[in-house]
Amino acid sequence: MREELEAQVPTSYVPSNAPVPEGDVIVERGSTAQDLGPRLNRSAADVVRFLLSQGEMVTATQSLSDDMIELFAAEIGAKVRLVDPGQQIEAELQARYFGEGDEQDSADQLRSRPPVVTVMGHVDHGKTTLLDKIREADVASGETGGITQHIGAYQVTTPSGAVVTFIDTPGHEAFTAMRARGAEVTDIVVLVVAADDGVMPQTVEAVNHAKAADVPIVVAINKIDRADADPNHVMQQLSELGLVPERWGGDTIMVEVSAIQNLGIDDLLEQLLVVAEVEELRANPELRARGVVLEANLDPGKGPVATVIIQNGTLRVGDNVVAGAAWGRVKALIDDKGDNIKEAPPSFPAQVLGFDTVPAAGDELRSVPNARTARDVAEQREQRFRSADLRRSSAATSGGAKLEDIFEQIQRGETATLNLVVKADVQGSLEAVTESLRKLERDEVKLAFIHRAVGGITENDVALAAASNATIIGFNVRPGREARAMAAAQGVEVRTYEIIYKLIDDIQAAMVGMLAPEYEEIVTGEAEVREIFRIPRIGAVAGCYVRSGAITRGSKVRFLRDGVIIWKGTITSLRRFKEDVREVHEGFECGIGLSNNQDLREGDVIETFDEREIPRT
Repeated sequence: MREELEAQVPTSYVPSNAPVPEGDVIVERGSTAQDLGPRLNRSAADVVRFLLSQGEMVTATQSLSDDMIELFAAEIGAKVRLVDPGQQIEAELQARYFGEGDEQDSADQLRSRPPVVTVMGHVDHGKTTLLDKIREADVASGETGGITQHIGAYQVTTPSGAVVTFIDTPGHEAFTAMRARGAEVTDIVVLVVAADDGVMPQTVEAVNHAKAADVPIVVAINKIDRADADPNHVMQQLSELGLVPERWGGDTIMVEVSAIQNLGIDDLLEQLLVVAEVEELRANPELRARGVVLEANLDPGKGPVATVIIQNGTLRVGDNVVAGAAWGRVKALIDDKGDNIKEAPPSFPAQVLGFDTVPAAGDELRSVPNARTARDVAEQREQRFRSADLRRSSAATSGGAKLEDIFEQIQRGETATLNLVVKADVQGSLEAVTESLRKLERDEVKLAFIHRAVGGITENDVALAAASNATIIGFNVRPGREARAMAAAQGVEVRTYEIIYKLIDDIQAAMVGMLAPEYEEIVTGEAEVREIFRIPRIGAVAGCYVRSGAITRGSKVRFLRDGVIIWKGTITSLRRFKEDVREVHEGFECGIGLSNNQDLREGDVIETFDEREIPRT
């Protein structure tokens, strides 16, 4: 066996007594002997022979463990610094395309910029409601289950005329990574703590993120209008975390507010401006733009859309940009009010249209001189990502089981691998779902993500799941009619969710075998919107063609646009010609009025459904 392995090794092309490189040699984790040898002035044969002598049966093209790499380096007296795969390549890309010469700031070019304020805190402590009062808008009511599940960025003009940029981060623990990204781009953190609940686990987590980002914290003690509110108790708890209030001799500003009663809001804004003035926030608007992607999704009408915060420079319509493996030319910039703008200066939040694909949340956005540079950077990154995905998928598809088979394998004492295809409505949700599912891994159950992407569940997803014996998980997305039929025909399990903790609880329950009864959704009808009628005092009515099943007045309904759920409610009126009817069957046209929804477009799909309780096994 040893002779066969050595025969695979190319002949030595560097003398074994060649000098050892001075200083730290950067080596990527998982490097092969063919990668490692030349970096240390040795051949792949030298590496393999040494490891064989240590009892490690490896080939020249096999990935080496960290211990193997360090062992060989120590043997020849070299010093290595291990980095994650692609880290060195990314550093070289940054140096080549985004060097220091592009970022020089002269004192006369620096200008004051608005503070970027991130709102953090425990779930249901009133973060979004507080922002609603500041913006005089109603974001909270539009969130599924009453919790914020995407990052939103908004600019607010205070009563004094100053501008502040707010980032509303989700409070559920599943969105830890999203909240961490929010802390990376922020200047000030507003920590919202409910006066009746006090400090909770995610409060501590938010404090840790803010401290790690080294940004000042302003505490908003919310819900002081509640009968059981105890602000002093909250201050005591926060003091134990190192946040001592100013009134107790510390340096942390704490403001008592009530988002519901609109109390203390102006005081909070005033304190934020005081902190911003102390921080002396400045940027150079003359540079090429640099920012961070907070959120990204595939919009049916607009294509790839990224919500970004500009950190330095100015982003303009027509600029060539790159973010991660996505690149393009800025076709349009949209502000938080939905208006088209021509440029986005420092600290400005904007939606960017024009990418060739959906960038990842957390990617750095850079404006570059020309389209060729943007394409080159994106393609090199894409090649690196694809290589990493191929390594992961080759290991994942070698085995694996569906969710329904997992518990049976565990009971037989086998180690099971659960193959998953995960689809979500936006990039941040996709990341949050993935990280939450990873936490469910145990010794008996390993997770393999065969495919993860933004958008509706398609026939390609079903085909991939069928080929790899995977379960499809959809978050805020639905399969189209063709994909649903294909999944039923091929026996592919498709599970869709709109609340993340229900997704996690369901998967965890299935993995441990504690399967409670569940509700199965039965699609009863599907209608395509053909025309929109605006009727005074009634609103929008959709002229529809029933494609399958039957549409019944009072039915629960989903509103789909390219497979993505954009609204849920009920049918309030159903008409055939001028008559009110109870039901319209397949092949007929009808007029449908929907509750609380006016955003109708031709080509949208109205899907009605019933829920039926079924026993789990």
